[in-house]
Amino acid sequence: MTSHDPDARVLAFDLDGTLAESKSAITPRMAGLLVRLLDEVQVCIISGGAFPQFQAQVLDHLRAAPEQLARLNLMPTNGTRYYLYRDSAWREIYAEDLPEETKRKVIDVLTEGAKTLGLWEQDTWGDIVEDRGSQITFSALGQQAPVAAKTAWDPDGSKKERLRSWAAERLPGLEVRSGGTTSIDVTAQGIDKAYGMRKLMAELHVGMGDILFAGDRLEPQGNDHPVEAMGIRSVAVKRWQDTADFVERWLES
Repeated sequence: MTSHDPDARVLAFDLDGTLAESKSAITPRMAGLLVRLLDEVQVCIISGGAFPQFQAQVLDHLRAAPEQLARLNLMPTNGTRYYLYRDSAWREIYAEDLPEETKRKVIDVLTEGAKTLGLWEQDTWGDIVEDRGSQITFSALGQQAPVAAKTAWDPDGSKKERLRSWAAERLPGLEVRSGGTTSIDVTAQGIDKAYGMRKLMAELHVGMGDILFAGDRLEPQGNDHPVEAMGIRSVAVKRWQDTADFVERWLES
């Protein structure tokens, strides 16, 4: 879809693979472009990651003034959490956490499934299963695995799909989705990035036509696809450099 829309009031972005390499910090180039964008429009970053990931990958590298940060909307865990910069700090505006009993069951199912299917790895980087409050995330190689290792683990996505399917059968009433390169996200039913965009529209009092979204996984099975499918104009990128080029073109237009 077209990326040339100078009238957009909100530019929204996926994080991993779109603004930065997976679990990596944004580059100085991207940081500078985001700061420039914040002078022009509301900016939203939406991801399956938890808030500390946003902090480490983006916020710690933005040299932005308070009035610029006030236009940055952060939506961790696909919009089941929402943060705004108010009174010199990032404030949680809302959080929609899963019940503790549900979270325990999800963790047990993902762990059992990975072990049953031979996908429970011994050499990992960080937590394999993470409780993000409103979302439980399974990362086959751990939360901090290097990009090269993650890319090599499941190049065609078949391992991840086997576990996703196995868990979905045993978790009726919950959403079990493919997340990042090696991850599976489990949330309440109906939670995806389209859900997050609907929450954002309500918070900012804007319509779908006011938003332009960029993501690296817009294909039908990708976790960015629900945004395009709901009717929001979307820009397909393959890596953060594509996003930077798009932002530069948008700012010039």
